[in-house]
Amino acid sequence: MRKGAVARKTKETDVEVAIDLDGTGASSIATGIGFLDHMLDLLARHSRIDVHVKAKGDLHIDHHHTTEDVGIALGQALKQALGDMKGISRYADVHVPMDEALTRVVIDISGRPFLVFKVEFGRAKVGPFDTELVEEWFRAFATNAGVTLHVATLYGGNDHHIAESCFKGLARALRAAVAVDPRAADEVPSTKGRLGN
Repeated sequence: MRKGAVARKTKETDVEVAIDLDGTGASSIATGIGFLDHMLDLLARHSRIDVHVKAKGDLHIDHHHTTEDVGIALGQALKQALGDMKGISRYADVHVPMDEALTRVVIDISGRPFLVFKVEFGRAKVGPFDTELVEEWFRAFATNAGVTLHVATLYGGNDHHIAESCFKGLARALRAAVAVDPRAADEVPSTKGRLGN
């Protein structure tokens, strides 16, 4: 059973996350941040990973703490669900369009956290959501999942579309990378014989 569940409580946020890597893409998302809920729903739907997120945070200050802590908890839940990583495909790369925007996402479930984020937004906000928080979410997720993640928007003009192509790209990359390769179901995909620390 490739499932993960994380509860994270600080003075700033209270976050509960549960995922099932072998789900159907079902989601139940409630962060108090409409745009983030939308992005996480896309992530679940297009990755075919069941994602359940319940978060309460200091939204009277801004969206930063809640967005980052949801990324942390989701990353930790993914790492937990992957376990010893036996049989996973490990690598994936995708190009995902969203109307005029095109984003490339490349992932290595390596146990080595690293983010390269080459995405430029034209505006500071999409609705009330700070566009700089897209990168913060991706960094929190990659670091805590222990994955190497490269995200690059090749072009685009609409900031909503750019962000959406990033999340959909991650979803499709995760879908491929966490898939079990039947030819190597009992093997860890590394010459070292293990992934991570």
